[in-house]
Amino acid sequence: MPNASSWSASSPLLLLWEDSSGTDIFLSLLYAVLAISGTLSNVMVIYLVFSFKKLQTTSNAFIVNGCAADLSVCALWMPQEAVLGLLPPNSSSLRSVEYRLLRGGLLGLGLTVSLASHLLVAFNRYVLITKLPSVYQALYQRRHTGCMIGLSWALALLLVPLLPGLWTSDSAQQPRQTDGSSRYTALLLALAVLGQTALLLHCYLGIVRRVRGSAKRVSVLNFHLLHQLPFPAAPPPPRRAQRRLSSVSVLLLCCVFLLGTQPLVWVSLLGFFLRPVPPALQAASWLLLCSLSALNPLLYTWRSEEFRRAARSVLPRGEGPAAAATAA
Repeated sequence: MPNASSWSASSPLLLLWEDSSGTDIFLSLLYAVLAISGTLSNVMVIYLVFSFKKLQTTSNAFIVNGCAADLSVCALWMPQEAVLGLLPPNSSSLRSVEYRLLRGGLLGLGLTVSLASHLLVAFNRYVLITKLPSVYQALYQRRHTGCMIGLSWALALLLVPLLPGLWTSDSAQQPRQTDGSSRYTALLLALAVLGQTALLLHCYLGIVRRVRGSAKRVSVLNFHLLHQLPFPAAPPPPRRAQRRLSSVSVLLLCCVFLLGTQPLVWVSLLGFFLRPVPPALQAASWLLLCSLSALNPLLYTWRSEEFRRAARSVLPRGEGPAAAATAA
């Protein structure tokens, strides 16, 4: 089994990590960019949903829930990582147990609720597209939707204190060798994310099959229209080009999600069965997972004409939220 010295001799990434302070500067800059862009995009989506009545749908409620969780990562955790990456390794800020627990709590809370929100959005769309309208109406009443959102936060608040070592190991900035307990915790995290990913893919691939195989529902491009219940009269079937583009949009969302989550899953499994894992590989996998918090608002809104119209109205030279809502 390879040891730390063999990793150092064979991994240029690890050598860069250990020998060059330029890596810390690059990571800090990257965290700063993600923090600024992610904070702005998440705040924008939350503001638009609360400002425009047409955007206040069940699916968007889950998206806003994810954006609120992502703000915990982008607005609170990432700026600290950007600053701490520039401090000397023996800084008292890095050694403070309380401060490490606070940072870990912000990261764990945000990522747990964000991943749960991904699944809630996928399941909501799956039920909407593949089930009868009566089933959707019964399942997604306002009270039930609020309970689902509350449960996502309750689950996160329960897991973060139970698994403190997972979030306080500085995996995303300065990974360290983990003990047996932390390795088992990382294994549980990997299996949980793997299971969540399987459910999410089942939902979206089910949507793709339904859109391609039936013309009874409108295109996935019109998700935001489908959420306005009661359903309108039977719309015209989508054209083949629209259905193909809808499928591509869903598959692109799945690919970005897989790119952000799966490296951490397989790095954790590799670290459990074939340790040690190079710290640079650990850091890269955590960074990809955290970057999803900045990308999530774009993933769920870039194909929505309602979101684009609302965004244009609040940008300079726009009509303003009230005027745009009145015109719509």
